[in-house]
Amino acid sequence: MRKLTIDATPENLAIVFKFMQDAFSEYEIPKKQMRQIKLCVEEIYINIANYAYTPSTGKAGIAFDFWGAVGGTAPLSVKISFEDSGKPYNPLEKEDPDIELDLDDTPIGGLGIFIVKETMDNVWYERRGGHNIFIMEKELIPVSEREPEKAVS
Repeated sequence: MRKLTIDATPENLAIVFKFMQDAFSEYEIPKKQMRQIKLCVEEIYINIANYAYTPSTGKAGIAFDFWGAVGGTAPLSVKISFEDSGKPYNPLEKEDPDIELDLDDTPIGGLGIFIVKETMDNVWYERRGGHNIFIMEKELIPVSEREPEKAVS
């Protein structure tokens, strides 16, 4: 497991992305799947940075944990955990937006967590010991189905 604890500020998103790139460096993950995961990581981290400690700043913890077969045909999976000691907030309680509405009728906001829920295989939240803990899991494309020319490392 790889862990990072940083000041939860929007400016530190680049550090989060570098940490993510390092965590995934030993795995060949298709670009499309990496973009999806990166979008979800950004959504959750930026929510923490913008809302958990407002108007002050606190810490955000991020961890990447991989399991499954590497170099075999079984799927590889990743669990991404976020932790902060900010205001209690469960983003999963937010009602899903009506994606059938016309663009002019669609309220601003609320799509990010919906995208996370639709993109990741499992997501959950808990409040434990004064901490918000948000976890998301994704099964990565099995080695046997990967296309090396589309992989990033």
